This record gives sequence, structure tokens and C-alpha cells, in this order.
Amino acid sequence: MEKPLEIRFHRMDPSPAVEARIREKMAALEQVAPRLISCRVVVEKEDRSQQKGNLFRVKLDLGMPGKDIAVSRAGPKDHAHEDVYVAVRDAFAAARRQLKDRNRQMTGEVKHHEEPFTGTVARLFPESGHGFVETPAGDVYFHRNAVVNDGFFRLEVGQPVRLEVAEDESAKGWQATTVAPMA
Repeated sequence: MEKPLEIRFHRMDPSPAVEARIREKMAALEQVAPRLISCRVVVEKEDRSQQKGNLFRVKLDLGMPGKDIAVSRAGPKDHAHEDVYVAVRDAFAAARRQLKDRNRQMTGEVKHHEEPFTGTVARLFPESGHGFVETPAGDVYFHRNAVVNDGFFRLEVGQPVRLEVAEDESAKGWQATTVAPMA
């Protein structure tokens, strides 16, 4: 980093142990983003006089070429953040995810989200509790337990469904692990 790491404590005494953990996390973060220019970390103890335990909020402001990144981790429902080390860990984990996403965008690598696999119910065998969905790739077997919300007996032939298919083909062909009727 071009500028030294800046660590501040609000509404709490400075802690050499917490500061050491932050420096350790920052060194790991620099491995993901060696182009970091600056980093300011603020550790704040929230005042919660009406409730048990104090929560810690950790804010990171990361200076980068082109665009800065800001991360803040805390919340009134996150009781894990009653431990300052957990709040530090979560803030740096969130920063790491954001930096990795930014690196992917900069290099042109974009996350590929596959379209949901869809088809129509082709055949139903209620007595044995299974059926087949017709898809462009061929018929896919499914068991009644794969149908969401115990909806096997509400399915009808010709009904459109969204499905997840097991990666490996079974002895009987492709098998759906989840079948969800489409609205």
C-alpha cells in the first residue's frame, strides 16, 4: 500500500490484540488486491444500554485505483458481533469478496449464472411415485420426493416445471433432484 494502514477505535479503548488481528487480516487482503492504495479501519463499540451485550461495528474504507470500496459489518440482530474478533473477521471476509468480484470485472471474467433448467411434465406414475419431465435435452426422471412442498399429487401432465438435475446420469438416465411447478 502507498499509505500506511490507519486503525481507529471509537467508544472503546484501543486494543493491541485487535490491532494485531486487523494487521494480519490486512496482509491477507493485500494478497488478493496488491493494487490497494490505502485502508482505513474503524472499530466501534455500539452503545446498547437497554439490551444485553455490546455489538461491534467494523468499517473498512479501501482506496483503489479507479474506485474505492467501503465495507461496514454489524447489525442489531447479529449477536455474533458481540465478539470484536468475529466482527473484524466478517468485515474482512466481505471486503475480500468485493475485491475478488472487482478483480473479475476488471479482467473480464464475469460470473456465469446458468439459466434454470425447465420442461413440462410428460408422464406421471402416481402408484409408484415417479414421473418424467420432457426437456429439449431429453426426458428427465423424477421421484415424488424431488417435488417441492410435497406437490407430487398436484402435478399434471403438460404442466411447466423448473428443475435441478443431478450432475451424473443415473443407471436409468438423467434424474431431477428438485422439481418446482412454475407459476
